[in-house]
Amino acid sequence: MDKGLPEINIGVVGHIDHGKTTLLSRLSGKFTDTHSEELKRGITIKLGYAETTIFQHPSGFSNKETENEKRGTPVRYVSFIDAPGHEMLMATMLSGAAIIDAAILVVAANEGIKPQTREHLMALQAKNIKDIIVVQNKIDLTSKEQAMENYKEIKEFLKGTIMENAPIIPVSAQQEINIDKIFEEIMKIKIPERDLKSEPLFFVARSFDINRPGSEIEKLHGGILGGILKKGVLKIGDEIEIKPGINIKKSHGEMEYKTLTTKILSLYRGKESVNEVSPGASISIETALDPSITKADFLRGCIVSSIGSLPEISHSLKMKATLFKEVSGLNKEKIVEPLKTKELLMLSINTTITVGTIEKISGDEVEVILNIPVVILKEDKVGIARNIEGHWRLIGWGDVV
Repeated sequence: MDKGLPEINIGVVGHIDHGKTTLLSRLSGKFTDTHSEELKRGITIKLGYAETTIFQHPSGFSNKETENEKRGTPVRYVSFIDAPGHEMLMATMLSGAAIIDAAILVVAANEGIKPQTREHLMALQAKNIKDIIVVQNKIDLTSKEQAMENYKEIKEFLKGTIMENAPIIPVSAQQEINIDKIFEEIMKIKIPERDLKSEPLFFVARSFDINRPGSEIEKLHGGILGGILKKGVLKIGDEIEIKPGINIKKSHGEMEYKTLTTKILSLYRGKESVNEVSPGASISIETALDPSITKADFLRGCIVSSIGSLPEISHSLKMKATLFKEVSGLNKEKIVEPLKTKELLMLSINTTITVGTIEKISGDEVEVILNIPVVILKEDKVGIARNIEGHWRLIGWGDVV
């Protein structure tokens, strides 16, 4: 990656089997489905990651450095986050929506708008993602007439939403048709202003252990945190704290969370090792933590900052709730009913997913007692999901008060 390039995080969302993973492999040159269970089942379970540099050539934009033996000019670095399209994985999709600047919504031209397409659009609205590119994929599997009908359906679907005027690009990811047009639209997205002066704020979207079984002790790596730096700067050698941290079972089966403190040993942007990072693309942090603490996403949903600068862990949450008119993700119409006291909700805050019981409702203000504590930041937007027919369905969002 060229240093100093503008950086942006783009989520790729849409219904299962509409071609998101194939599209991502064309945009980045890499398949994001690396989880063995995902390969077997052909669906994305965890958030997938891929990155690319966009180059400008006389003929337009691509992710290839050389065209007709001439080098292009690197103009933007993009990290892609592949969010699950399967209806059971709404929580993971919401975690992904929390760390992106913009989104590509994939709709298969031969299938059209599906329940999960609607649910993903709602999730982007709940997380206030305004920059959207709609990719009308699989145009090679339709007639011209069917593609035009599908285009009209997409226009109608976006009407009245924050994405009403989003560009719609007809694409065949399989045949590599119009991929350059997607890069062209990505180049039009304004890079958000980045805050470099505040204390660092890093959202953990995944945590893992990169050591192979049987590695020699002196060659072992510390636990790895992957995610997005929202503000501030992180450098190798910085002392950091991680909240809520790890849960410790106390006697009587109670859970208590212990804040972790550690040191940054190395930083990676994509595969490239760097000495410091500022807000932008997704990054990985190698810490001095025992890798057993970070394996299998144990620290996903935590927040990282300088020691002493994060708020206390909260066991309750007060928010101003905005509910959607209808429930998305179902094959039938269903009105969103008002919230009730003692109701159990699933809440997504940054990359954290928690569940909690409504303790008090006063107008549109709702107080929730949380089963899993969280670190609450004033500007947080909260995704609100309700259990409907055995699945968590997104029904609205909340603004922390």
